[in-house]
Amino acid sequence: MTTERKEDYLKTIDKIISEKGYAQVKDISRVLDVGPSSVTGMLKKLTDEGYINYEKYGGVTLTEKGKETADETKEKYKTIKEFLTALGVSETIAEEDACKMEHVIAPDTYTKFLMFCEFSMTEKGTKQMEHFKAYCETGKSEKCTCGPKILKLE
Repeated sequence: MTTERKEDYLKTIDKIISEKGYAQVKDISRVLDVGPSSVTGMLKKLTDEGYINYEKYGGVTLTEKGKETADETKEKYKTIKEFLTALGVSETIAEEDACKMEHVIAPDTYTKFLMFCEFSMTEKGTKQMEHFKAYCETGKSEKCTCGPKILKLE
């Protein structure tokens, strides 16, 4: 099981590798703003758990398991951030919130979240998002004609 901190390390290692082809303790230390000894300690844990390949004084590479975890975490971040900005949240706050939310969202909740995102791209969903944006701007709710009709029985 990964923790928020482990996921941050895996994302950082993946980013560094994609930028320069390899990652070293000093690179990870600089990006995460932590001491080299803290990085070395986490790298040992990540190695023991099968997320990375690491040799002291050498480079760090991700295992298939580590790459998969890094990619899943990055995808959650991207999706959540895009959704928050679509709601009208500022870019800065959306980035901060997405970084926190990517680690704590339950798998079932994330699945529903993805389904909602998919729905919001449909014709009905797009109309509802437009109504929501108008409501945010004006504080007034427009009557939505895009949803199912509710029949009242008398």
